[in-house]
Amino acid sequence: MPIRTRLQPFVESLLAGSRALPKPRFAVIDAHAHLNSAFAGRWRRRSPAQMIAALDRAGIAALVDLDGGSGDALSGEVERLQAAYPDRIAVFAGIDTDAFARDEAFGEVEAARLRDSVHRGARGLKVWKTLGLHATDPAGRLVPIDDARLAPLWAAAAEAQVPVTIHVADPPAFFEPLDRHNERWAELRRHPEWHVHPIRTEPDGGGYPSHAELLAQFDRLLERHPETTFIGAHLASLGDDLATLATMLRAHPNLHVDIAARINELGRQPEAARRFFTEFADRILFGTDSGPDPRWYPVYHRFLETDAESMNYSIYDPPLQGNWRIHALDLPDAILQKVYADNAARLIRFGS
Repeated sequence: MPIRTRLQPFVESLLAGSRALPKPRFAVIDAHAHLNSAFAGRWRRRSPAQMIAALDRAGIAALVDLDGGSGDALSGEVERLQAAYPDRIAVFAGIDTDAFARDEAFGEVEAARLRDSVHRGARGLKVWKTLGLHATDPAGRLVPIDDARLAPLWAAAAEAQVPVTIHVADPPAFFEPLDRHNERWAELRRHPEWHVHPIRTEPDGGGYPSHAELLAQFDRLLERHPETTFIGAHLASLGDDLATLATMLRAHPNLHVDIAARINELGRQPEAARRFFTEFADRILFGTDSGPDPRWYPVYHRFLETDAESMNYSIYDPPLQGNWRIHALDLPDAILQKVYADNAARLIRFGS
């Protein structure tokens, strides 16, 4: 990649502090952001005041920090961010999937952890894709997403009235052989740890569950716990199959989804995506899957608000998730308002 191209995002980030950025048409809540993990990038080292200033420049009203963790780490994140800006930042707690292998009663342990997290100020729960793909029980078996032993955790979330943002599976290409036919080849070469292959052919055999198997587990989880509010991160990893996602949403009123890091999938099927947003306007949340980076928000606003054709879905050129262009959706104002902020404000508590 030419040096000029590689430096462009950095130069733009410097300029963002001294010039006006394109603002969204309505108030925005970023319901999928990272402030204290590798996904936060340089923002992990920025002060809360600098983060808020970045949000103000980009016209973002509030965001959800999914990196709260648990215990004293959570208390520190709540005190550092949420307590300082209760109307602007909501911190979500996490679970400890590594601990599953140490205690057969891991569901009860995580339920107790969540209750403690809510007491410490957590306003939701984040579950990473480790569940279903990597987390194992004391016998060394993979713990499926719908494992009955986790029922106490989902019940605790319902009782505390906090939503669960859950990352299930990944794009289908991540489960396919890494060869010239894989459209995410370049991305997976950069991040080989994201490649989940080979796929197991027997329930207790070696390899990973298939994409379809993981989504079937998630579907059963939604059915068994209708009282728990789930937010399927990244369009529940079904951005390439909106028909199946629509079926899942119709069947489970407790399911919502965010669009974080998935406009690349939506924008190459704009007509289907518009129909999807129209039908499920009350169930879709805005999100970016980054820190409060002022460079990213105008890309999302352009995609949702305009009729741009063959636009770049990234701040990088070529984009990092797959080298293709997308078409914008030009959504009506009524839908924009719901997706931008209304749905998140209904599900997630902001304020002291």
